[in-house]
Amino acid sequence: HIPGLKVVMPSTPYDAKGLLMSSIEDNNPVVFIVERWLYYEVGEVPEEMYYVPIGKGTVRREGRDLTIVATSYMVKEAIKASQKLDKKGISAEVIDVRSLKPLDEKLLLESVRKTGRMIVVDGGWKTCGAAAEISAQVTEKAFKYLKAPIMRVTLPDTPAPASSVLEKAFYPDANSIVSAVERLREMSKSLE
Repeated sequence: HIPGLKVVMPSTPYDAKGLLMSSIEDNNPVVFIVERWLYYEVGEVPEEMYYVPIGKGTVRREGRDLTIVATSYMVKEAIKASQKLDKKGISAEVIDVRSLKPLDEKLLLESVRKTGRMIVVDGGWKTCGAAAEISAQVTEKAFKYLKAPIMRVTLPDTPAPASSVLEKAFYPDANSIVSAVERLREMSKSLE
């Protein structure tokens, strides 16, 4: 939250290169955040130069019943969750923000107008995190389209554990997202 600073978080190897090139070319300072769980991700990356625009998110999966907005590694978990939700008859749209600042508000607002429900998934802590800011901005600008409160799936507000057993409970995953959808479904009683 520093004025003039841009912040990007790629979720794929393709976006990592494209956002890195855009960051280098940008005349403003850009913070480039790569989630450690993506270090070994494999994907198509063209050899030639290309640019992924800073400030433009993308729809990774179309849906009609709810919007799942995700950052970085959590995009993969959101896609897994949306596939599980398909089996339950719930169609989830998955949005990869790619850029936290500037945020692609237009994309988020269009999606929430369509679905009326939103879950924000971030690998950071809940308080004062990206999920809180995304939720606040959508609530301020699209409240009348929301059929239920926006839910956040994030790290709990506790220090990160060092034990693998505790880490499984600490870090959100596809099952955490599906559970949040179930809670949202209970709240709105009209998720189809």
